[in-house]
Amino acid sequence: MSRILEEMHETARDLYEAGSFSKNQMQNFDVMCLPKVPNYSPENIKHIRSLYDLSQKNLAFLLNVSLSTLQKWETGAKKPAGAARKLLNVLESKGISALL
Repeated sequence: MSRILEEMHETARDLYEAGSFSKNQMQNFDVMCLPKVPNYSPENIKHIRSLYDLSQKNLAFLLNVSLSTLQKWETGAKKPAGAARKLLNVLESKGISALL
């Protein structure tokens, strides 16, 4: 998060704690402040898999996708989207234990 966004988020949290923001408004603000999930190239996916010494089959199982889908990601025939991108991001940033 940028410094400006951090300051805005802190102000919003203060307003929530003071009762000026509802819980729903604070949750919406939290979601707006989430960092963007990156796109993953075939090379990125292979690199993440190699970091944890996982076979294609095991990474597919961990991400709850088919082996065929993972293979298509790694050849560039398809690109991970939505929840799959988020799971790859969690795996990359938080480690394998975050998905176990």
